[in-house]
This record gives sequence, structure tokens and C-alpha cells, in this order.
Amino acid sequence: MKKKNWLLVAILGIVVFALGMLANSIMQRRAESKHLSTANNNLKPFESRNEIWEEFYPREYQSWKQTSDTTFRSKHMSSGTVDALKERPEMVILWAGYAFAKDYGEPRGHYYSIQDVTNTLRTGAPNEKDPGPQPGTCWTCKSPDVPRMMNKMGVAEFYKTSWSSLGHEVTNSIGCADCHDQKTMNLTITRPSLVEAFQRNGKDIKQATHQEMRSLVCAQCHVEYYFKGEGKYLTLPWDNGKTVEQMEAYYDNVKHVDFKHKLSKTPILKAQHPDYEIFQMGVHAQRGVSCADCHMPYKSEGGVKFTDHHITSPLANMNNTCQVCHRESEAVLAQNVYERQDMVISLRNRLEKQLVKAHLKAKFLWDNGANATEMKPVLDYIRKAQWRVDYIAASHGAAFHAPLESQRVLADGMFNAMEADNTMNLLIDRKKLSGKFIMPDINTKEKAQKFIGLDIPAERAAKAKFLKTVVPEWIKKAKAQGTLVMN
Repeated sequence: MKKKNWLLVAILGIVVFALGMLANSIMQRRAESKHLSTANNNLKPFESRNEIWEEFYPREYQSWKQTSDTTFRSKHMSSGTVDALKERPEMVILWAGYAFAKDYGEPRGHYYSIQDVTNTLRTGAPNEKDPGPQPGTCWTCKSPDVPRMMNKMGVAEFYKTSWSSLGHEVTNSIGCADCHDQKTMNLTITRPSLVEAFQRNGKDIKQATHQEMRSLVCAQCHVEYYFKGEGKYLTLPWDNGKTVEQMEAYYDNVKHVDFKHKLSKTPILKAQHPDYEIFQMGVHAQRGVSCADCHMPYKSEGGVKFTDHHITSPLANMNNTCQVCHRESEAVLAQNVYERQDMVISLRNRLEKQLVKAHLKAKFLWDNGANATEMKPVLDYIRKAQWRVDYIAASHGAAFHAPLESQRVLADGMFNAMEADNTMNLLIDRKKLSGKFIMPDINTKEKAQKFIGLDIPAERAAKAKFLKTVVPEWIKKAKAQGTLVMN
């Protein structure tokens, strides 16, 4: 009898505790809702100046400003400036004939989105006489000014306008208006490409749940895309699905080529950053976890629960990210992450080196009289291999988001790279060229860039002049027209 009584007391205690936790959660959510709904903001539609939002949402704004902190570094990732070409000069060869061979830095926080795209050699050094090589589409994911300008100009017109022509209009870094309705503060999609991709698949993005939206607002930009047609219309290649093979089939069907490789003459597909697609294939997404759960966890301050807008690696804040669900120590959880990253990155590095050899050997064959018919199967293998390694390398966090899928894709890429090499070896034997192919010394970024014919000092000099003369005028115009806060 006593045992039964103690059992009832224990059960009652658990129930009371659970109800208390539920009530606390409800009160926190009500506090957050009240915090947002009673702000009584007078924000204008398409208000792109992040500083203006601070008056009504100071906690969110102050946490967003922390994305300017670039001190975090994990084993493989960093929030600071990292010259990826210096660390892996193989990429210079892989991108020969494409602007990424000039300059590629690992991405920093959202706070630096305008600064980084303006400073990179990839966007050139436009001036009054020469608008430069890049279209307005290149601004699409860099600023809350983009929805404002798309509304003003029209989406298609925005895309096809030159990048430099919009420099004085797109000046505020990724922020509030990119993801929030200014009146309701509801999460909202402000980039048409994601809505259009859903529509082509017969889906209405407005039917997405709040938890789904906590990933979809990220998927507006953290996805694979291409510039379609002469109008450079930003399009997501999801019509067949989101796997590496399904998107490849889409590109093959529309005969899309990002660039023709300068050495091997391969029609290359350049992956952008298929973060959302790969994340969807991992166990966290399959269990209903959203991007924001790990990269923007909830926090409490002054009795108010709100979303932390310091978007960074979950490893920088494991107590509020990983350990919300997992009970292991931070050291154990970090080691779990690194084990997965180590395996994927090791395979990626080996595939990149194998592909460099393939491009250079293909050039050797072209230089020694190989014809297009002989080289077609080689180029097909190289195209497939490079699309796969770039698909993983360009995705932020792929090694952890979906380590099994990442290794599968890279293994398939290695198969294609080896097939390219085997096919070329047979061709070399047939042409009696054995022993004549010699790998050049390209083991630094500078050597690799010189080998493919880039004049980086000249590129930097032109860029420095652009940053000194043109960019200050952009800022001056933006402040004069009231689209950039005076400071």
C-alpha cells in the first residue's frame, strides 16, 4: 500500500513539474509575442536600414550586430577572413577561366555581406565607361535593399541591370527586412526565386509551417542556383528534385554551362552553395530540426524570450544549441562533429587533387593533337566529377549536415575522376605519348594563378582604384537619398 502511495506521489510530482514547464514555456512565448506585437513600430514597407529596426526590436538588433565578431574558429571552419585559395591552391586550377580563380575567401558573417562582395576581385573594377562583367543578380542575397529595389524596378529588370549600376542602392548588409514582415514580424520570403521554385513543383510556399519557415527564410539564399538566359534571371534548378544527380539532370537538359575550363575545355557546372538541399538529406532535418534551431537558438533576457540573431556556428554556443537535445559534454559533441568533418574533408581534398591532374592531362592531350571526338568522354567524366566535388565543397556545413550523403557524392566524384584519368591514359598510349606528361609546379596560389595566365597584381591595382574612387560615391549617394543611415 505504501509503495502505491509513493508511486502516486512520484507520478503526481512528475505531472506537476511537466505542467509547470509547459506554463513557463507558454508564458515565455506570450512574453515574446507581446514583446513583438506591442512594439507599435512605424517601419515603412521595405525598410532596409537595419539601424531603424533597433528602436523597436533592440534585443534582436544587438544580437544581429554580433555577427560582426569574426573571432570564432573551430577545427575546420572560421567566421574570419580566410583565403581559401591560399589554403587549397588546387581550386585555382579547378576554376581556371572563371572569376573564382582570382579570389575566394571563406564566408564571413552577414554583417559583412556588402563589404565582401564589393571588395572581392570577382566583381571586377567597374567605372563610368565600363560597368563591369557582373549583373545585378549578384546582389540578390547580399542586402535587404534587394527586395526594395525589386519592388521598385521589377524583378527581371533588377537582375539584368549591371551590378555596378546598383551600387549606390544596395548598401545595407543582410538584416531584418530580408526575413521579416515589417508590420507583423512574421517570417516572410522576400526572394522570388524560392517562391518560383515551389510553384514549378506545384507547391504553395505560403502553406509552410512556422517551423518550416525557420529554414525556408535561410533557403532564400543558401541554395544552389544559376543565372538563366541573357537576362541573368536567378533560378533554382529544383524541377527534377534536389539531389546532386537530379540538379545535374536539370542542367544537362537545359544545356547549362557556367564556364568553359581554360585548360581542359570542359563545360563546367559551378555549384554555388547548396546548403539547404544537403541539410535536407541529413538526420537533423529529417527529425524536424530547423536551421534556426541550431544557428539562431532562443535566449532569454529580462524575462523576454527571443531568437538570438547572432547567426554563427552552433559550436560557438553549444549550451544553447547542441545540448538542448543532446546530453553529452561539449567536448564529446565537438569531437562527434570533427570526426564527420575529417572524413568528408579528407575525401574532398583527394578528389580535388585528382581533378587537377585530370584538367592538366586533358590540356596535354589537346596540345598533342587530340580531337573533340576523342576527348568527349573525358570531358563528360571531368564535368561530372567537378560538379560533385564543388557541390560538397561549396555547401557550408555539408560535412556535418549530411556526412553520409557528402561521402556518397564525393565517392561518385572520385569514380568519375578516375575514369577520366583511365580514359586519358589509354589515349596517351594510343598516341605514343607515354612518359611525356609532367605535372607543373602549382603548389601555391600564386604559382597556380600565374600558370593559368592571371595577372593578380594588375587586378588588385584596378580594384584598389575602384574602392578608392567609385565606392565612396555609392555611399555618398545612398546617404543623400536616405537609404543608408548617416554615421
